[in-house]
Amino acid sequence: MKKINILIVEDEKAIIEELRAYIDHWGYTVINSCINREKILALIKEENINVIIMDICIEGCKQGLETAAMIKKKYPNIEIIFLCDHLDDYNINKAIEIDPVAYIAKPINREEQRISLKIAINRITKENKNKKTNPNYFILDEEFCYDTDSAILFYDHIPMHLTKKENKLLELLIKHRNSIVSISTIKNYIWADQEINDNAIRSLVKRLRQKLKYKFIETFSTRGYKISPYQLK
Repeated sequence: MKKINILIVEDEKAIIEELRAYIDHWGYTVINSCINREKILALIKEENINVIIMDICIEGCKQGLETAAMIKKKYPNIEIIFLCDHLDDYNINKAIEIDPVAYIAKPINREEQRISLKIAINRITKENKNKKTNPNYFILDEEFCYDTDSAILFYDHIPMHLTKKENKLLELLIKHRNSIVSISTIKNYIWADQEINDNAIRSLVKRLRQKLKYKFIETFSTRGYKISPYQLK
């Protein structure tokens, strides 16, 4: 992984600045800070967040826990570190179900925060290594991999949204990786007996290329397309 992107979910400006100073000093990147659930989800999607440091009671413990649970369900590879003033036994048990890296009491202890971040990054690194050795994961490069079992494309460990046709095209290209897949094969696999023209295929390839940051897919004029993973060092 090239860098660790961290999102801070906290409403106290002094704590945000304190965390930023610590994290910058340790060589990681704070992407942003926010408190709104919709903004959190938007930033995760836009910025490929790896770790969230989150005040568990940002909008009340119940809503904070619901937001964290929603994040972990949708993005299981994101690691969460909870900040809290006080939690009763009921909310502690609810928080445990989310499997956070740690709970850090306020005021924040710098060493506790540093250790928690190291644990979070270690979890992410282990997950990355597991993907590289898992036969169900097709590694495109250090950022992109495709889970052939669940048909999910990951960018920096974050699941990406693909349309049904984009997913089928990627699946087909990976199945025949390093070989040219003909235009007729693509038509039959994705559209079956439907009548479509070559512009529909070009448009589909263009959309998939955009999501892959214009990497991997090669065009062979009038013949078809090929996907080639980068050689990892």
